[in-house]
Amino acid sequence: MATFTIARRAEIELEIRKSRFIGIVTPVPGREAAMQEIARMRDAHRSATHVCWALMAGGQSGMSDDGEPSGTAGRPMLEVLRHHELDGVLAMVVRYYGGVKLGAGGLVRAYTEALATALKSTERTERVAQAEIEIGVVYSAEPQLRHWLAQQKYELLDSRHDTLAHLHLRLPEAALSQAEEAIRRLSSNAEIKRII
Repeated sequence: MATFTIARRAEIELEIRKSRFIGIVTPVPGREAAMQEIARMRDAHRSATHVCWALMAGGQSGMSDDGEPSGTAGRPMLEVLRHHELDGVLAMVVRYYGGVKLGAGGLVRAYTEALATALKSTERTERVAQAEIEIGVVYSAEPQLRHWLAQQKYELLDSRHDTLAHLHLRLPEAALSQAEEAIRRLSSNAEIKRII
C-alpha cells in the first residue's frame, strides 16, 4: 500500500475571530527532526499563545495541544494528516490569541482549517522508502563513483577519507541491490555497509 508525504514546506496565515493562526506543514524524516523544527518555531514565535503540533512518522507519531483544552488542537490535526494518508509530515499551528474565546468546537474548526489550508499550498507525493549506505573505495575509484552517483541522482549525505574514501548516501530502497552491483563493477573491492 502506498504512503504519501508532501512535496515541500508550506505556511499560511488565517485570522479567525481576532486570533491569528499560522498553519505550517513540513516533510520530516522522523521525530528527532520534528522536535528540532518545533523548537525553532517556538523560538521564532516567542510571544505566541500556543504552538500546537501533530506528527505522522510511522511509529514515531505524536501530538500536542500546547495548553489549549485537551483534544482541541493536536488530535484534530493528527486526524487531518491521517485523513490525507500522510506520513513523514509535521503539522504545526501557531496561535496568537486575539481576545475572543472560540470554545472547544471553534478551536477544533480553527486548527483543522489552518492545517487544511496549509496542505492545499503543497502537493501530496508518494513516499518512497529510502535506504542509507556507506561505501568505502580506494581513492582511485572515488571520481568514477562520484560521477556514477551524480548520474543516478542519489543523495550524497557525507564523505570522509582515511585509508579509503567513504561516501555516505541515500537512495530508494528498491534500487539498493542494483546499486550494490553497479558499485562493485566500479570498484571490485568496495566495502558497502547499510546504515538505515
